[in-house]
Amino acid sequence: AVREAVAFAMKNLSVNPGRSSYARAMEASKLIYECRETASDFFEFSHPERVIFTSNCTHAINTVIKGLRLKNGNIVTSSLEHNAVMRPLEKCKRMGCEIRIAEVFLDDPSATVRSFARLIDDQTKLVICLHGSNVFGILLPIEQIGKLCYDRKVPFAVDAAQTAGVIPISMENMHIDYLCLPGHKGLYGPMGTGLLLCGGNLPETLMEGGTGNFSIHSFQPEDLPERLESGTVNLPGIAGLKAGIEFVKQKTPQRIHAYEMGLLQQAYQGLKSIRHVTLYTPYPQQEQYTSVLSFNINQFPSMEAAEKLAEGGFALRAGLHCAPNAHRRLGTVSYGTIRFAPSIFNNRGEVTRFLQYVSKLSKK
Repeated sequence: AVREAVAFAMKNLSVNPGRSSYARAMEASKLIYECRETASDFFEFSHPERVIFTSNCTHAINTVIKGLRLKNGNIVTSSLEHNAVMRPLEKCKRMGCEIRIAEVFLDDPSATVRSFARLIDDQTKLVICLHGSNVFGILLPIEQIGKLCYDRKVPFAVDAAQTAGVIPISMENMHIDYLCLPGHKGLYGPMGTGLLLCGGNLPETLMEGGTGNFSIHSFQPEDLPERLESGTVNLPGIAGLKAGIEFVKQKTPQRIHAYEMGLLQQAYQGLKSIRHVTLYTPYPQQEQYTSVLSFNINQFPSMEAAEKLAEGGFALRAGLHCAPNAHRRLGTVSYGTIRFAPSIFNNRGEVTRFLQYVSKLSKK
């Protein structure tokens, strides 16, 4: 469905939307707004005009952090963050912000919430954290952290790179002000697409330019989505993203998550029984994890082990996964881990063959 939507847009709608009133341009504009509506409905956000298209999740995160003009006070984040969050925060640190790190407890969500609560004060300008770890797979208690931020009137931003499309997300119920996500992971859209669902204000912009409206003015429009979408949008990518969200909506995130966790738990049990395999989390319960699992084989460097797995036809990422803080927590920062991450298109037979291959490698 995604491939067909991209091909249709490239064949029939290769026009610049929002710039003209001829039929194809209007049809392109309609498709773009329908994608905004589809995304806002899917994430329970009642403002489709505030759904912003980005080139990826990192773009969305940078738009939030830099758009808030965070030059003093403090920012609270978690101990497991991806570099998509930590590197922009490092820039804020150089501009005078204090960065506070809340410890994430793998087996105690309430302790994680208390960790955030201790660090938030009247000088906190933003709380930003991932929803699911791309190394551990652990889910953060986003709803409780969001309520904490709401009660203390602190903006709350969420990196949903590992959970959008897999774990149900309600911006309103979870009190999320800024939801950042990629199009190409759990939403099955094309690579090079992303979304920022922007519930709060952003005084600053990352980029200025043509928006198709208010062209007489030299300053950037104030209204969303145009304020944050200068230049030509990725229409074929947006068409594919809309189809991907509709696919996930039909399957439902609950069913997708349950299926993927079944494969993950099968892999976990199998890996646990193989000598010389090291697992880095407790047994992944469906309520507390998304479908990501880190492990290592014997004393193989993780990159070397992943190359051996690739020879057997298995595509697993290895290394630090752009999340060095999580690996410092694991004690694996010098050699990384191998990451097993099944999708709805995998099956139990593939997991069985994978386990057999790991068993063979571990004996070498």
